Amino acid sequence: MSDQHTPADGPEPDGRESGGTGHGGPEPAPIRFFGTSWVRHDGGYGLRRAGVAVGSLALAAAGAAVLRFAFQGLEIASVGPFVNTLVVVGFAVCSALAFRHTWAGLTGRPGPSVADGSGQGLLLIGFVGSLLAYFCRSLVEAPGEQRHRAEYEAARERYERRRGARTGNPAARKSGAKTGAKAGAKAGVKKRR
Repeated sequence: MSDQHTPADGPEPDGRESGGTGHGGPEPAPIRFFGTSWVRHDGGYGLRRAGVAVGSLALAAAGAAVLRFAFQGLEIASVGPFVNTLVVVGFAVCSALAFRHTWAGLTGRPGPSVADGSGQGLLLIGFVGSLLAYFCRSLVEAPGEQRHRAEYEAARERYERRRGARTGNPAARKSGAKTGAKAGAKAGVKKRR
């Protein structure tokens, strides 16, 4: 453990509030490659989005090149047109499934995950589809931002509702609660007699 204590919220050396919110309550969840810069679109958010887009597209192209080399190996082995077609269709279907699964995870809360069971191999084979989903989503926003923003705003709303219910004169609330409790106790006593 460290002897230094750094507060979670409070002014930072440049005068900004730390913690992403600046006024208490729930903290935003960080997104890979973006941290919490997605909340206010600061901290190089645009450059990070461009970097994720270029990086995912470059990795998808590299993956497609590797798959092309594998396909050329099948052509050299002369396995026949049926196997060649089967391999191409298999990779296309796996990429489409991986794209759909990744897109659903980035835009909203996904349902039952294919990656939990035997479908994990399909997603691994269709890695090009996952990378293309990251590329397409990063053209619009940070991948996963829509889902994280909805969760964060719902948490902020719940926090504000709870906080609003606690405001007011606590003495008035306590005396009303005691009065109600006394009245209930007196009514119980009267029924017993």
